[in-house]
Formats: sequence, structure tokens, C-alpha cells
Amino acid sequence: MTDPFGFLRIPRESIPARPVEERLGDWREVYAGQALLPLVSRQADRCMDCGIPFCHTGCPLGNLIPEWNAFAARADWRAAYERLHATNNFPEVTGRLCPAPCEDACVLTINADPVTIKNVEQTVADEGLRRGWLTPRPPERTSGRTVAVIGSGPAGLAAAQQLTRAGHSVTVHERSDRLGGLLRYGIPEFKMEKAHLDRRIEQMRAEGTVFVTGADLGGAGGPDAAELRGRSDAVVVAVGAGERRELPVPGRALHGIHQAMEYLTCANRVQEGDCAASPVTAEGRHVVIVGGGDTGSDCLGTALRQGALSVVQLDINPEPGTDRADGEPWPVYPKVYRISHAHEEARGRGGRDPRLFSSATLHFEGDAAGRVRALRLTAVEPLERRPVEGTDRVLPAGLVLLALGFAGPERAGGLGEQLGLDLDERGNFARDAAFAATGGRAPGVFVAGDAGRGQSLVVWAIAEGRAAAAAVDRHLTGSTCLPAPVAAHDRPLTALGRLRYGPY
Repeated sequence: MTDPFGFLRIPRESIPARPVEERLGDWREVYAGQALLPLVSRQADRCMDCGIPFCHTGCPLGNLIPEWNAFAARADWRAAYERLHATNNFPEVTGRLCPAPCEDACVLTINADPVTIKNVEQTVADEGLRRGWLTPRPPERTSGRTVAVIGSGPAGLAAAQQLTRAGHSVTVHERSDRLGGLLRYGIPEFKMEKAHLDRRIEQMRAEGTVFVTGADLGGAGGPDAAELRGRSDAVVVAVGAGERRELPVPGRALHGIHQAMEYLTCANRVQEGDCAASPVTAEGRHVVIVGGGDTGSDCLGTALRQGALSVVQLDINPEPGTDRADGEPWPVYPKVYRISHAHEEARGRGGRDPRLFSSATLHFEGDAAGRVRALRLTAVEPLERRPVEGTDRVLPAGLVLLALGFAGPERAGGLGEQLGLDLDERGNFARDAAFAATGGRAPGVFVAGDAGRGQSLVVWAIAEGRAAAAAVDRHLTGSTCLPAPVAAHDRPLTALGRLRYGPY
């Protein structure tokens, strides 16, 4: 175990990011080049090895957090690396992108600062990579069964890797020209360099997983999904929740107003070397981002690096407090005031938080050429979000980015129809608790990740991919040894939600 008094004598100390001005001058990760091992070992020693590790309730993967903390505290990086991979296919991804609900569920959070779980996770994963421990794990035998996975985001990749290692012949079909889904084109390079994703895909190829890009199943002129189902023993649909929410206000059709994912994809394609400059750029423009979530924050960091004149982020929700609300007791993940690296960068450049809370868009104003030049907004009441009279104001806007979230899988295309998929009441592909598509028209078809859950976190996508793989393996063979950390209808721990434990 770790030092039993470590949490008393060692204060929380997060890994310091690179200086703001330095990282705004490039696209490298905010922690790139930092010396982390001594700091992380010391921070891991703060873990109390609780009798009931509530950090597990915050993590749908069931990560063995106290165990790899203990190994990291003793600098036994190989053991920590193995324990990390016992429950997580891609810890270098979650260590960078997950908002760490496990930390808010840490017992220390009751009256102190939690263990820096996320920093430890990323450091252990990166140290294993540096020492050459990321090696293929091909199956010892093959089953003779074939599985098609549609979508190469975190859920699809996790399901594919688990099923390949179980001995099935797995082919991943991706409609884009590169693999990774939102990990590739939705996450900016400064949050996760794509070399990490490329290394994992190469590991999966070496294990036997086959990848096909440019396969728009159900799309116009694309392969027929029903035909794919006919020649596969099982199909896993992991296409994500790509139906973007719109903002139906006057002026929406003006030039210069774009969906956030369109903007982020263009920026990522520049980093991939597909083009020298993005066709949708913030350079030299006043930028307004509509939406206060993580996607909006990603747009913010991207716009700052592209040389925007100014950036404002609108959030219709009221500004959260710094402490937990009474209705969000420990160990739930609370809605409190948080600062992302992009917000920190904006404050470092402009001296203030770029967010305007309790703000809603009334309409857009354009110039004679039909291009957006301004956005008129209003303050709104916190509960019913009604406009507050007399609070209208105008923001200059040469580029507007809509980061309003997603409303289930994309409606366009014939994937759902060709596979006989039904929609549930929230607009996601319907499924039972074991991830099997419901409706009686799609036997052998399973739904994993945001396509069935709705917009969620990367850690939930990986957990669902692992659990769906176990369901597929049981369907094909009658039993399974693969772990199933979540059921399809489980939800994150909330004050009113039920507590679910995985196989810890």
C-alpha cells in the first residue's frame, strides 16, 4: 500500500502545464516535455488505499486506481502499467481527455483535495510507452467467427480490440479517410497528439484487427449495411452521436457561421498535413463560440492558436459556484466552476475568463456581402432561461462557432434502416441491457457507445466498447471471459441516480 500518512503530509500538486505564451505558439500538448515521474510518485503516495475505494464509483471502467497508485508510489512502473491495462484499453487517451470523475469521488474530496488520479494515469501510460511495453497481444487461437465493427471511435476501437483478443476475426469499417472518429478529427492536437492514437491502431493491426476506411455504410453510394450483416456473424454499431444541435435564430444562414465539428475537423486536417491552411479559420477575426461545454473549449484553444483577434464563449447556464451544491453531495461529479487549459490561455492573453454565463443568442447580423458581422445576445433567467429585459448587447463576430452538443446518431443515411435499427425516446439506437439492438429485426447486431447512450465521455465510450464486446462474445460462443464493466442503461453516478458497481 501507499504511505498511510501520505494524505496528511503531502499536499495536492498537479502537473504544471507549459507557460501560456509558449503553448499558444505551437500545437503540441500542454504538458509536452515535462519531467513527471518524481512528482507523480509523490502524489500517488497520497492515495489512502481506502477500504471502500469510492473512486471506482466515479469510473465506469472500474479502473484499479488504488492498486496502480501504490505501484506508482514505489516507482514500480511496469506493475502500474499492467494494472492500468487490466481495465482500460487506452489509458493514454483517458489520461488526457477524461474530466476525471474519479477524482471528485475520491474519499479525500470530502474535506481536502483529491489524489491527482488523472496525472498518475497519463504518466504511467506514457512511461510504459517510453520503455517499449506497448506490444501486441494477439489471440492464442481463433474462433472462426467474424465480427464487423462500424465506427472507429473509442467505443468501436475498444470493442474491436477485445473481440480480436478473444480470437474472433474483426474488421473495423470507418467512413472517414483516417481512423479514430472524434479522437482523430474532434480532439485538437494540443489536447492529444495523434501519434498516441496511431500507435494504438498499429498495435491493433499487429494483433489481427483489420481496418477499412472510406466505408460509409448506409450512405449514398456506400456499402450496404444489410449485406455486411449477412456475411458477418455479428455487427457492432459504434458510429457515435453525430447529429449536431442547431441554433434556429434569425441570421443563421449568414456566411461565417459554422458547426464546431466542421471547424475542428478542418483544423485537425491541417495538423495531419492534408492542407496548408484551414478553409474555416479564426485568424484576424472576432470569434464567438455558442456553447459552454468541452467542444466549445476545444474551439477556444484552436481559435487562440490560429490568431483570433478576440474570442468570447457563450454559456446559457448560470456561472457555477466553486463549492458543491447541496443537491450534488460527494461522491457525485458536481457542476462547479472549472477552468480548462483553453480558458487559462484566454485569461493569460486577455486577462479575463472568456465565458459569458446566462447568455443566449437572439439573432445574427450580417454585412452587405451576406457575411456575419455581429451577434446580438441577451441575459437569461437561470431556471426558465427567459430573456431578461434591458440586457441586450451586441458582440462583433467575424466567425461564429456552434458548439451546442449532439442529439444522437446522424439521421441522414440508411444505416439504421438497412440494419433494422429502432430509435429510443431520446433519438439513439434502441438496445437492451446487453447492448443487443432491439425491435426484433436486427438479430446479431449490437450498439455501443454514444450511438446508443447519447453524447457522453470518452471513458464511458471505452467502457461500453468493452461491455459490448463481452455481449458479442457470449452471443457467438455461449459464454465469455471478457469483462463487462457497465450495462447499456447504466448512467453516471448522480445524487438521484442508482449506484452501479462493475467487476472490481
